[in-house]
Amino acid sequence: MFRLQGSKVLAVDVTGDAVKAKNGSMVAYDGQMAFKKLSGGGEGIRGMVTRRLTGEQMTMMEVRGQGTCWLADRASEINLVRLQGDKLYVESSNLLATDGALRTGTSFTGLRGATQGNGLFTTTVEGTGQAAITSDGPAVVLRVSPQYPLTVDPGAYVAHQGNVRQSFHSGVTFRTFMGEGGGEAFQIRFEGDGLVYVQPSERNTIAGDV
Repeated sequence: MFRLQGSKVLAVDVTGDAVKAKNGSMVAYDGQMAFKKLSGGGEGIRGMVTRRLTGEQMTMMEVRGQGTCWLADRASEINLVRLQGDKLYVESSNLLATDGALRTGTSFTGLRGATQGNGLFTTTVEGTGQAAITSDGPAVVLRVSPQYPLTVDPGAYVAHQGNVRQSFHSGVTFRTFMGEGGGEAFQIRFEGDGLVYVQPSERNTIAGDV
């Protein structure tokens, strides 16, 4: 079970089932715990090879035992996402932890995946259970509907879920208006029915200004 303690620390009650967490995110634990680094962060050898080919970097560890483990990542805000057999798409650096029952992998997303220089792929989390994602500042959850598509700056994007299609196109960012842009900018457009998680802080991106 995942429990937030404040907004920047995640308490994970471990009762024998494995939990996957971002490598190095453990800040404390009680009881008996064992930690094992997972190569490549994906599912087995296939996941490891896929990540090496795509450049999507996500180093996870497996946590087993009996007790409570507390996780945090550079004082980032933590957001809990419950999946009911659906799929979450998330920037690899924003994935903090998942239930052991959830499967992680990679998905081709086009140029949007280049927001952090990680290539053309993003991390996926699929199944039934809880995932914890981080954001620079409190994340805002925005709904996408057929009547109201959504456009997001790549530097503010964290994750999305639901029956959502995304496209990548040129546009203008707030940094461009402020004279901080380096040239032609890009945006992500979401259409369909689902949720998009954005953070109130723009990371430096490759795709944001070219």
